[in-house]
Formats: sequence, C-alpha cells, structure tokens
Amino acid sequence: MKTSIQKILGHIITVTLIGGMIFLRVKISATSFDFQSSNFTFFWLAGRMVLEGENPYDESQYLAGHETHGIKWQPNKIFPYPLPLAIFCIPLGLLPLPTAYIAWQIMTLLIVALTIFILLNHWQEAAPRRLFIPIFAAMFFFGPLYLTLHTGSIGALALLAIVGAILLLEKDKSLLAGMVLSLTILKPPQGLTILLLAGIWFLGRRDWKAIYGVAIGGIALLVIGMIQDPLWVVKFRGASEAVMDRTLGVHSNVWAFAYLACNGSEPCSTLLGGTLSLILLGLGGFFLWRNHPQGTAPAKLSAWEAFNVIIPIGFVSTIYLWAYDQLPYIIPIVWIIGTLVQKSRSYLYAFLFLIVVVLFSLFALVQQASTDKDLWSLGTTIIVLVFFWAASRMKQKPPIDKPLPLA
Repeated sequence: MKTSIQKILGHIITVTLIGGMIFLRVKISATSFDFQSSNFTFFWLAGRMVLEGENPYDESQYLAGHETHGIKWQPNKIFPYPLPLAIFCIPLGLLPLPTAYIAWQIMTLLIVALTIFILLNHWQEAAPRRLFIPIFAAMFFFGPLYLTLHTGSIGALALLAIVGAILLLEKDKSLLAGMVLSLTILKPPQGLTILLLAGIWFLGRRDWKAIYGVAIGGIALLVIGMIQDPLWVVKFRGASEAVMDRTLGVHSNVWAFAYLACNGSEPCSTLLGGTLSLILLGLGGFFLWRNHPQGTAPAKLSAWEAFNVIIPIGFVSTIYLWAYDQLPYIIPIVWIIGTLVQKSRSYLYAFLFLIVVVLFSLFALVQQASTDKDLWSLGTTIIVLVFFWAASRMKQKPPIDKPLPLA
C-alpha cells in the first residue's frame, strides 16, 4: 500500500513538473516571438488553404493567403514542402494563427517528453529512468529543440515517426514500421538518407516487410499529393531548387563544407560534396550491414542502436538541413545517457555528456544567429557519434541497482 502511494505521488510530481516547464516555455514563446515572421506560418497557411479548398502550390493563391492573414515573411512563391504535408497541417489550420502556434509549441514539447519517457523505460534498472526530468529540463537548452520552438518548425513529426518505427520494429510489426518511417520523406533531404541507410539495414536483416512498408507509405504520399495537384512533384522540385540556391554553403553537412572549400565553384563543389556524401553513406551502410544477423544468430544491433547511427550520418551526408532538423538526435542522446549510467554504475559520465552536447549545441546556435550560417552544428553530430561509439564499447558492469518489480 505504501509503495503504491509513493508511486502515485511520484507520478503526480512528475506530471506537475513537466506541465510547469511546458507552461513556462510556451509563455516565453508567446510573449517574445513574432510568429508571423516564422517558418510556422508556412505550415499553418498550408493547412488553412486546404480547409478552404485552395491549393498551396498555386502561386497566386499562396501569396494572396499571406496578405489575407497578415503574414509578413514571404520568401517562397508556393508551399516549400511536399504537398502531402499540407494534409497533416489541417489541424493547425483549424485554429487562429496565434492559437495554432501555441498549440504546436505544446504538442512539440509533449512529443519530446513522451519520447524521452518511452525510451528510458527500455531499461529495467531504475537508475536510467530517474533521469527523465533532468533530461527533459536539459532539452530546453538543447539548440535544435530551442530553435524548433523558436521558429515553430515541425521536426517533432520526424522524431515521432522514427520513435514509432523503432517501437514497431521491436514488436516485430515491420510492415507498419516501414509505413510509419516513410513519413520522414515529408522533408525529403532528411527522409532520403534516413530511408537509404534504414533500407540497407533492412536488407541485411532480410526484413522485406519493412521495405514493403516504406514503399507502400511512399506511394500513398505520392498519390495523396497527386489528388491535390497532379504536377505537385514538378512544382516541389522547382521550389526546392530555389530554396537551396539561396542557402548554399550555410548548412552543417559535407555539401556545405565542400561548397566553401571550392569557393562555390562548379563542378568542384558538387563533385566534392557528392564524393564525401557517398563515402559517409557507404561507411554508415557498411557498419549497418556488417551488424546484421548472421544465420540464426541474433542481430548485433537493436532497432534503437541502428537508428542511433542512421540519424546523425543521414543528417551530415544530405544536401539541405538546418539545426532544428537535429531534433531526432534526442533518440541517440537518451540511449547514450542510459547506457553510460548502466555500464558505469554512475551518473557522472551521463551528466558530463549531457552538459557537453547541450552547451555545444547552444554555442552552435549562437554562431548561427550571428553569422546566418549553421556550420558549427556539425560539432553536435560529431559529439553524438563519438559518445555513441564510446558508450557502445564501454565494459559492462553490474547494474547500479536491482530491477524494479513488474507489478
């Protein structure tokens, strides 16, 4: 009886703390940020236009929507994301713009909290699970989440899709996992490399259902877009090229550094960027392939561990992503923290890693704000990969405490 009361009290305190932190962060955003000049307006306007029977890929309608709703920032002539994403934005379009911005802030933070909670519960030991509140609080200062909240970006959708895929793979629901993972293609530069590396891992596992699931999900998204606009793929390609042309050499990936190394000259930058990207993808794919099951032996990598490699390698090898697209790094970050606690029987290394990755990501964010270039975020990727490698090879020690009873 006493134990049950303690658990209930612990849950109440946890929910109160999480709710309080979310409330304070959302209040700061609502009072200090001009959301009408943010990325969030792209998604809200697309959802509102679909509700009103309009086409976000119609230039005249899209620009008129900016004027109608008082949206100040107009960098694009049409919705600069895949058209099927507009369907997912309909719930936002149901709300007035200020309310929708606040609602999305809350939803993003709830997705982050749920992700951390679910992943930490992979450990039977209580020690890693005790870090739920500290990790969630630290994420408020994690550069990618800070920028996501600041701009109203939708990186939480990619985070949710990848976590969902991991959980479904763990339950041997590969077909559904592939379909869920295919949603990452709603931001093609992010989804293409993730799906490529995941596909190599699926092939190594002979997990044909996961591959079929990705194909089914991708075809479904293509058809949904064609129902809205048969030429949406062509129009999206044109919009994407315009976005990339004005942001060359500013991202934290090999393509940007190749562009800078070649002083923007062609074909040097394209050849160098493509070569570096292929090398990284090849190395990542080789690592995933060599760790697939051998005969009847179990896989050397769990689904979670595989995506700990896929996410950062996919980010740094693609052609266009910003720091807020590193939000799925929360997945390997939680694994690293939990593994360091479990293997070292101490919180010291886990907190050291958490401090290093958060402080550096903030430093990279400051550099981006002062230079309009996101080059320093490469360091966040390197830190995550290095600590993942170190945690993977750390010698296992006895658990820090006994597993909690299941009841």
